[in-house]
Amino acid sequence: MGSEAIDVINSNALKSILDNKSNNFEKKNELWYEEEIDVDLKWSFALNSVLHKGTSEFQDIILLDTKRFGKVLVIDGKMQSAESDEFIYHECLIHPPLLSHANPKSVFIMGGGEGSAAREALKHKSIHKVVMCDIDKEVVDFCRKHLTINQQAFAHNKLELVINDAKAELEGRKEKFDIIVGDLADPVEDGPCYQLYTKSFYQNILKPRLSDSGIFVTQAGPAGIYTHKEVFSSIYNTIKQVFKYVIAYTAHVPSFADTWGWIMASDHPFMINAKEIDAKIRVRIDGELLFLNGATLISSTMLNKTLSQSLLQETHVYTEESARFVHGHGVATRL
Repeated sequence: MGSEAIDVINSNALKSILDNKSNNFEKKNELWYEEEIDVDLKWSFALNSVLHKGTSEFQDIILLDTKRFGKVLVIDGKMQSAESDEFIYHECLIHPPLLSHANPKSVFIMGGGEGSAAREALKHKSIHKVVMCDIDKEVVDFCRKHLTINQQAFAHNKLELVINDAKAELEGRKEKFDIIVGDLADPVEDGPCYQLYTKSFYQNILKPRLSDSGIFVTQAGPAGIYTHKEVFSSIYNTIKQVFKYVIAYTAHVPSFADTWGWIMASDHPFMINAKEIDAKIRVRIDGELLFLNGATLISSTMLNKTLSQSLLQETHVYTEESARFVHGHGVATRL
């Protein structure tokens, strides 16, 4: 880089931005964002600018304009999605369960404040209602204003937006849903949502709100060779204690610097056929998917030997008392 000035935005720098105590980032020739993935591993990328910033009751919120990934949403110092490749994550989260269901009409999204999960669900012609329940109104308002790709989804007449804790909302509802989606932040210590990954929540609150043929799907954190034991294998084993049929699948998300994992579960068997999935995509979905087709869905369920063995051998069950966490910080440990 020669003698060019370089600055790095890390957790302390993010706090400075939020507190408006540092303006030196704009004066440097080059600006970088840095995220600590683990104590000995960091991920950084060059920025054009810091677009927006804010702090809610629950979380720090930053929108960055990056050179490589476009607009990037960062919450509590953790990357949530990037403009260039968020379609990979959200297509993998939403379409496998909806395409596996015979005739999905209703969807309940836990979290999903940026609106991308709702956007993908609303592409399905059979859907009559999408409930998006996020605890943080400021995150939702922030994303609705600044993430222009999702503005149509936020304005859709089939979307019911609820600001509430997803656990409390599901407990208070009498209706059942064909699909329940966990588009939650990763479980971080002292974070707001790790209890929504526990056996008691799945068994006592979530499952009773599924219809008879209903399907549950959740993002399950990093699923790489070196990272899958953080929470992925535990969440998989926990869901196996509650549902009869459970499928784990993965895909590489470049901006996450890792392979990511999702888990789909039901009390009815999954019949996944590549040709049938392609046919359903053509008939059921408005518009074209950018990442997922039948072959991709099948291949995503074929885990490598290391992951397969880890899932078979995992014994840990996720509870409030024995939770596992990804490396990071929640609101109680904000720097």
